[in-house]
Amino acid sequence: MAEYTFREVIAQAMSEEMRKDESIYLMGEEVAEYNGAYKASKGMLEEFGAKRVIDTPISELGFTGISVGAAMNGNRPIVEFMTFNFALVGIDQIINNAAKIRQMSGGQWSCPIVFRGPTGSAGQLGATHSQAFENWYANCPGLKVVVPSNPYDAKGLLKTAIQDNDPVIFMESEQMYGDKMEIPEEEYYLPIGKADTKKEGTDVTLVSFGKIMKVGLQAALDLENENISVELIDLRTVRPLDYDAVVSSVKKTNRLVILEEAWPLASVSAEIAYMVQQKAFDYLDAPIKRITTPDAPSPYSSALFSEWFPKVETVKEEIKRVLYIKA
Repeated sequence: MAEYTFREVIAQAMSEEMRKDESIYLMGEEVAEYNGAYKASKGMLEEFGAKRVIDTPISELGFTGISVGAAMNGNRPIVEFMTFNFALVGIDQIINNAAKIRQMSGGQWSCPIVFRGPTGSAGQLGATHSQAFENWYANCPGLKVVVPSNPYDAKGLLKTAIQDNDPVIFMESEQMYGDKMEIPEEEYYLPIGKADTKKEGTDVTLVSFGKIMKVGLQAALDLENENISVELIDLRTVRPLDYDAVVSSVKKTNRLVILEEAWPLASVSAEIAYMVQQKAFDYLDAPIKRITTPDAPSPYSSALFSEWFPKVETVKEEIKRVLYIKA
């Protein structure tokens, strides 16, 4: 196996699927001539040409609508948003057209389309460029929502998403594009809706997804040195959500901490907490703990941002609290 970055495997996944199926194409701002805002489509224009790797104007509502119409008529578009903050301009097309057309047409039309790009914060980008929208899209029936945490998962999940016959929201992070990992040379796919246990443990279950998984993993590894055994579950997809994996782990560890890069109200972690107390309440030896960003927009100040974004030490402290260990 060779090492590849997150941005390289995104390009690999798209290219591998485009070589198989001429109905697949990529469109978005700067995806062609500039090789993508984050170089996640590098080399694709040269291989596939301007009819299948398409630079768009700064008009998310327009090119989102074009892609939905194209998907309904036999194509399989991949739409890149420079950031999902900009997707708000085109969200009507995603929610009211892409997600609903199969049901509203009585199954006559499907919408095989992938909307992909960065979600969440990326440091000092200010309040309007630092929002996590996973829970927004996960709230909508008709969409699948994928949020990988590493290059291996990203490649396998993106290839599956491209082949899916329904719309998939595929959410990345600017701060993961440089992450490296060994990737198999042979082709592989990963199932949407299946969580992955990144680390086995016995004392407490820690559930997370996306780039903040790295914070959770570091906390879990640090706590091993204090003889605290953390089972770390990466959801990988938040719609459909693998409730069984979480519940099974909680039945083993009897404690649950959920780490999420989002505001607390109506978050993915709130849904998980509810479902666990419904399905595994009698197994819990401590209250469920959620760790989210504060209920406030992301600050620009580096000093304030470092307090706003959940830290490794915070995760360790909260895990100790559910274990009734003084932090």
